[in-house]
Amino acid sequence: MDYTDIVMQRYATKKFDGRMINEAQVLKLLDIIRYSPSAFNLQPWKIKVVTAARIKEKLLPATNSQPQVTTCSHLLVFCANPELEPLIGKVENALNRTAMPKNVIAQYTGLMKGYVAAMSPERRLAFAREQVHIALCNAVNGAKALGFDSCPMGGFNPAAYADLLFLPEHLVPTVLCAIGYAADAPLQKFRFPREEIFF
Repeated sequence: MDYTDIVMQRYATKKFDGRMINEAQVLKLLDIIRYSPSAFNLQPWKIKVVTAARIKEKLLPATNSQPQVTTCSHLLVFCANPELEPLIGKVENALNRTAMPKNVIAQYTGLMKGYVAAMSPERRLAFAREQVHIALCNAVNGAKALGFDSCPMGGFNPAAYADLLFLPEHLVPTVLCAIGYAADAPLQKFRFPREEIFF
């Protein structure tokens, strides 16, 4: 499928038919998400993959009883990770295994460390949340490219999700993406015209 068609045909599915996506296709989508761009390549996210029906049922009230949660194949819970220093260390270690010159690596990691050190805790979380939404974009378009559907969801209680999924304290549930096979039909797609967007 042409990328333009993917973008134009993707829509926020409101109800799925309950069929499970096969594991090979899910793994392809997870790799598409994994290769999402992020500032400094820090990848400040963790994504909880929920498939068990009993857990989805428990999450339903914390998601305003939206049927996507219980009818989807997989529910992806995108969490922001504001603990950035360990991520810088991981990036640095990865770069040290490449042919990149050591002085260039040192300069780059020094830049990252200085940038992060200047951030308040609130800014770190905001930064991580911004990056999460880039990964979400890969998720919804990747799902359509692989032949299934998706719904990005912001209407949920992050604290309840963190409790119900026993998430580590530092991870902040930021946005959901339900994936599966649609049991509804898309409405006509509406976007503002070019002249209202670009100037």
